[in-house]
Amino acid sequence: MPGFELVGEEERKAVNNLFDDGGVLSGGYHVREFEKQFANYLGVKYAQAVSSGTAALKVALVALGVKRGDEVITQSFTFVAVAEAIVDVGAKPVFVNIDETLNMDPNELEAAITDRTTAIIPVHMLGVSVEQDKIHKIAKKYKLPVLDDSCESLGAEWGNEKLGAQADIATWSFDGGKTITAGEGGMITTNNKELYLLAKEYHDHGHMNNPNFTRGRDTHRIHGFNYRMTETQAVIAKVQLGKLEYIVKKNKQNYSILESEIASLKGVRLRKIPDKSKALCDTLIIQLDNKELANKLVNIMKDKGFGTKNVPDAIQWHFAKYWDHMLHGIELSKNELEDSLKKSSKILECCVAFPIMVKTLESEMHLKSKIIKKIIESL
Repeated sequence: MPGFELVGEEERKAVNNLFDDGGVLSGGYHVREFEKQFANYLGVKYAQAVSSGTAALKVALVALGVKRGDEVITQSFTFVAVAEAIVDVGAKPVFVNIDETLNMDPNELEAAITDRTTAIIPVHMLGVSVEQDKIHKIAKKYKLPVLDDSCESLGAEWGNEKLGAQADIATWSFDGGKTITAGEGGMITTNNKELYLLAKEYHDHGHMNNPNFTRGRDTHRIHGFNYRMTETQAVIAKVQLGKLEYIVKKNKQNYSILESEIASLKGVRLRKIPDKSKALCDTLIIQLDNKELANKLVNIMKDKGFGTKNVPDAIQWHFAKYWDHMLHGIELSKNELEDSLKKSSKILECCVAFPIMVKTLESEMHLKSKIIKKIIESL
């Protein structure tokens, strides 16, 4: 599942080398190198490293010009960081319900657009792309930029491209639970030079890095903040990026084993995956007939030492229904928020997400899959 499973001697050596050559507190060479490698992997022109995936979201919103009083549409099943970033720039998050893909429902997107809407943030949750063609068609109709939250889907694809390359601007995370990890860190990617430059400037106190001046005399056109990635994060991330293809390969192998055991079981529906989406396969999600069965499955699994991933174990941090601590920014009452997301609730309360671990041996995966199958059959 995540890169933390494969953290080892290569990462340790990279960090030790950084300390040995004295670059840990200065330079920026490794950050710049990681940016180039990441952009090349995705097949995009520009990549800007930042301190976290949350920072990436905020910096991207600033680059897009989102400001106080604006509205940004996103989906109900996401991570709280999306709403936090929108609120932090003074805008209002507008949540649309999910469909059977567990991502943004394109049928609800258009109805949510108002004259205050300035951006759309689709979130490719748990390794599966949103229905991009439909969402991008609507965005183009209303001349709205698409900001992809791809933080949970590095390594997935859309058609013949890496996922995230299709958006006006996309964001990525390298925290401890992501496909590759640097402990923390994030990235912004785009093919738009002006968006890249604005992100680059904002993340570094507004510095334009004007070649005609020293840093102390550098020019500026916008105010900024400090969201810079460290050299330590960058050297770890570079090593992890080299392991990404192996991680994706192992995800798919172990996912297919579990899928083959439970896909045909009565009362079990697999998460819908769009036709052009080539999933990361780090999480397999099933939907049962009702929430009572889902809760029963989770409890039995827990007794046998099996955990879940986000659904339902961390659902409070991944479903907007629970974010009444941000009602001031959402501009709804708690009851209004919950009522607007009933469709999403009905879907999510019947879902159970199984994490797919990279280091699980094929024989172990077959055994675990058979146990999970028997648990489901016993419900």
